[in-house]
Amino acid sequence: MTYRSGRHFLQIPGPTNIPDRVLRAMDRPTIDHRGPAFADLARDVLAGLKDVFGTRSHVVIYPASGSGAWEAALVNTLSPGDKILAFEHGFFAVGWARVAARLGLEVELVPLDWRRGVDPAVVEEKLGADRDRAIKAVLVVHNETSTGVTSRVPAVRHVLDRLGHPALLMVDTVSSLASVEYRHDEWRVDVTVAGSQKGLMLPPGLSFNAISEKAWRARGVAKLPRSYWSWDDMVEFNASGFFPYTPATNLLFGLREALAMLREEELSNVFARHGRLAAATRRAVAAWGLDVFALDPVEQSNTITAVLLPDGTDADAVRRAALERFDLSLGPGLGKLKGRVFRIGHLGDLNELMLAGTLCGVEMALVAAGVRVRRGGVQAALDHLLGGGD
Repeated sequence: MTYRSGRHFLQIPGPTNIPDRVLRAMDRPTIDHRGPAFADLARDVLAGLKDVFGTRSHVVIYPASGSGAWEAALVNTLSPGDKILAFEHGFFAVGWARVAARLGLEVELVPLDWRRGVDPAVVEEKLGADRDRAIKAVLVVHNETSTGVTSRVPAVRHVLDRLGHPALLMVDTVSSLASVEYRHDEWRVDVTVAGSQKGLMLPPGLSFNAISEKAWRARGVAKLPRSYWSWDDMVEFNASGFFPYTPATNLLFGLREALAMLREEELSNVFARHGRLAAATRRAVAAWGLDVFALDPVEQSNTITAVLLPDGTDADAVRRAALERFDLSLGPGLGKLKGRVFRIGHLGDLNELMLAGTLCGVEMALVAAGVRVRRGGVQAALDHLLGGGD
């Protein structure tokens, strides 16, 4: 292979760039996961995660991807044949609903426009018609990684409260946690799902459930089979700083460092930084004469921008040019968006200069792939950043 000078720009929507501090924290001998040093490590990360989720209740950590956390949320709270309400508003929303169906749950999957988030009015229509209260859980993806659309979780919670509907509210925050404002307790979410490889700035391999008191009570009557995913075992062992099975020890060292970095920057500043970089990205897309896939400005993601290309152009050709000519990785379109969009990840350990390099690579790749665009997207982004735009 020919050596390629410089750094590779990994600008997919996750896994994200891993900070040197996190890499160094993981670069150490593995310790005894039944010893006192590990107990201190576990207590540190469990306490730190509560701050990030915005909860005082239980948070559990699995050696798994976010898909494992999907399953854990379902099997700990529901029983075979239970009805759940889910929304087809993106590739990962559909994936979570598919997991539920495979577990023997009755899934009502409501088709929605992928360019928009979960509509609270549709939630109200569906739950209002559920007079027998057959729906036991509502699944919402907070930030749909495939589309760059952020749904309004507090508005969904408000619908449940206004109707007095007892369904559990479950939310996927895989591409929003530690990047976009999220408040598990305040928004009265029952189970929050997350993964390690995006805003938490780690490699893939850890997944999380944040659990409300209501969800914890539900697990006492839930009948779906569970062993590896059991909250009971996790919470029992975590109380003394341990896990019921071998944990991903070195990833936990990295997690402790990542949590320290988030505390140092302060979450409010983390959220503001993501908002600033996302707005600059959207300015670039508009200057190129292209469209952001998310239609509603209120729902446009601060972690991912999906760029919609004109009919007759191939988004994958842009991605190939970006990788082969400029050593830049962009996210592909998933599902029915294949070839129609490419996705720019602007989350995690990212600053203005890194974003400028990314957008420069995107602009060059668009031109190299023969997409008819206006030049000047990078300059539009820089003008926004230099102007102190929010």
